[in-house]
Amino acid sequence: MSSLVSVSTENGLAHLTLQNPSRRNAIDAPLADELVAACDAIDADESIGAVVVRGSGGYFCSGGDRDELAEVCKEPASNHSMGVISRIYAAFLRVGSLQPLTIAAVRGGALGAGLNLALATDLRVVSHDARIGSGFLGLGVHPGGGHFHLLRSLAGPEAAAALGLAGQAVDGQRAQQLGLAWASVPDHEVEPTAAELARTAAADPDLARRAKASFATSTAPATTWPAAVAIERTPQIWSFARKGAEAWDARERPLQV
Repeated sequence: MSSLVSVSTENGLAHLTLQNPSRRNAIDAPLADELVAACDAIDADESIGAVVVRGSGGYFCSGGDRDELAEVCKEPASNHSMGVISRIYAAFLRVGSLQPLTIAAVRGGALGAGLNLALATDLRVVSHDARIGSGFLGLGVHPGGGHFHLLRSLAGPEAAAALGLAGQAVDGQRAQQLGLAWASVPDHEVEPTAAELARTAAADPDLARRAKASFATSTAPATTWPAAVAIERTPQIWSFARKGAEAWDARERPLQV
């Protein structure tokens, strides 16, 4: 049986790819389990400083697998159904907790659970014509996986209401305008652009992982500015010690720290 998730690495960059193209990379429990295992393997490999998350077949992710969701709907409160949903949620959370920088390369579309997966990453690069939407209410189901939280934290309450409550969908260019993506580019440029964004972090995995940990903690909603200063102090001192005084050539200094 072929793997539903693949990982390839080169020069500090991992490509984490969903491999279910016949269903537009829909997420079911087995794929979610493989995604969690792949993230565990990436975190264990300290040579990886950045991860590009992508879908095979020119499509990022169409959401939850509808056949599996249909089975869940028959007995939604059963232990089995609750377990299936929990496994899918665990995959989003695990991608969100990856130690390296994470970038979603979104082609085709990111809908429902697929949008959750994209929003779980640190950055998103989307194609101009990608379809970005919640899709939950259109299917007659309530959003899950922290969907409203993810939408609101990135795009604000207006966009979260439009996508999550009013069932609106946007293309990649509008997604960028709303703050749901860093860049919107032609389809053939999505993955090269994501790889270029990953270049600095991939070149220095140790520093990238420490910076990511500080970023995740200091940008939490309840974190104050003084607390963020304290969070960043220790890893910055570590980076000074690693660099060493002899490395501070004037030609290397684009800015003052």
